[in-house]
Amino acid sequence: MGSSFSLFCNMCTNRATVPSKPNLGDLPDSCVASILGYLDPPEICRLALLNRAFRGASSADFVWESKLPLNYGSVIERVFEDFPEKLCKRDVYARLCRLHSLDGGTKKVWLDKSTGRICLSIASNGLEITGIDDRRYWSRILTEESQFCSVAYLQQIWWFEVDGELEFPFPAGTYSLFFRLQLGRASKRFGRRVCNSEHVHGWDIKPVRFQLSTSDGQQAVSQCYLDEPGKWIHYHAGDFVVEDQNTPTKIKFSMTQIDCTHTKGGLCVDSVFVYPSEFKEGLKHF
Repeated sequence: MGSSFSLFCNMCTNRATVPSKPNLGDLPDSCVASILGYLDPPEICRLALLNRAFRGASSADFVWESKLPLNYGSVIERVFEDFPEKLCKRDVYARLCRLHSLDGGTKKVWLDKSTGRICLSIASNGLEITGIDDRRYWSRILTEESQFCSVAYLQQIWWFEVDGELEFPFPAGTYSLFFRLQLGRASKRFGRRVCNSEHVHGWDIKPVRFQLSTSDGQQAVSQCYLDEPGKWIHYHAGDFVVEDQNTPTKIKFSMTQIDCTHTKGGLCVDSVFVYPSEFKEGLKHF
């Protein structure tokens, strides 16, 4: 019996000394971080929940610095009056992904969370709108459907013209500029969204002309008829290319329908958006 017990103890000891199989948690942090560098930010955040090794590696500065715009220092200087100096790059990325107001709240800028690309919007009250101060033609409407909580509403006018300009240190790349517009005036009735189109007229007679120019000589012109009342639509004005990201890019843009043979009205002007051009096809009407 003693020999049997001794044999049993030896078997247990041998089992205890069998080495365990390697797993993901055994990978060195530097190796994991190198892998994460090839992934998009949302994928990095998901893998950080996998185990301690991935969680630690996901905080590496070189992982997140590769996701930031190359000129993120210039972007920070333009956007923030005071920015913490000792933030890790992951926290810098997270802060830049939030909406930040510029120029008295007339502009907002943020990084797209998935790509790290710069996006920017300009409120209607940051644009020069002909006749905006005459209540016979224009009015300001408070709404939850705007990023800026208000839109400019055109009741009726002969000379329709909206101009704007922008200067910003865009990272190198190709960008598209859009006007976000809606025919009709939306409101809520009994908790449901309804759109009043009684003032909508004149937009099917002559197309609206969109123009875009940059300080380095680029120009774009497009035109289209406005249609589909009750929907917010991004109307594409044109594209521009940024090559020198060390110099702020100056942009001028406009939207006009100048034809004094007829009036036009019933239009909501929300804002102007500047997106990376690869987002162009993904913009939805809403």
